Amino acid sequence: MEERVTDLPLKLGESSIVILKGLPVFQCPHCNEYVMSDTVMARVEKILSCVDRTAELEIIRYAA
Repeated sequence: MEERVTDLPLKLGESSIVILKGLPVFQCPHCNEYVMSDTVMARVEKILSCVDRTAELEIIRYAA
């Protein structure tokens, strides 16, 4: 696994998508599978709890 910064789309509902930009992840260089540290995942959960779920698309820059 390699440390990388990536943009990650997340589908929150039937028609709501959030794109997190600049998200730090550990990613496999062969299969592109990724994992997030516990700290990053906790921050992502906090960000997603504040998202307007009625919006079709929201783009949020991850800031540690």
